[in-house]
Amino acid sequence: MNKTELIDAIASAADLPKASAGRALDAVLESVSDALAKGDQVALVGFGTFSVKHRSARSGRNPQTGATIEIAASNVPSFKAGKALKGAVNS
Repeated sequence: MNKTELIDAIASAADLPKASAGRALDAVLESVSDALAKGDQVALVGFGTFSVKHRSARSGRNPQTGATIEIAASNVPSFKAGKALKGAVNS
């Protein structure tokens, strides 16, 4: 499912015009992104939790040349599925 299909599904499930559903989806995604940028986590009970994890600096290998390279430390977004979502996927 892509973003357009998700907007269509939201519009039909919530009986909203597609434009309103698109704005609502954009607002949710922006709010989650803003919270993660601040270092907060977003917990949606039954669905899952979005959080930020720190990835330490490490050394890696260039697959083309085999040379060792240093990979900088970074923060990466993470998602842990909730019990209800896991149950829906596995049923």
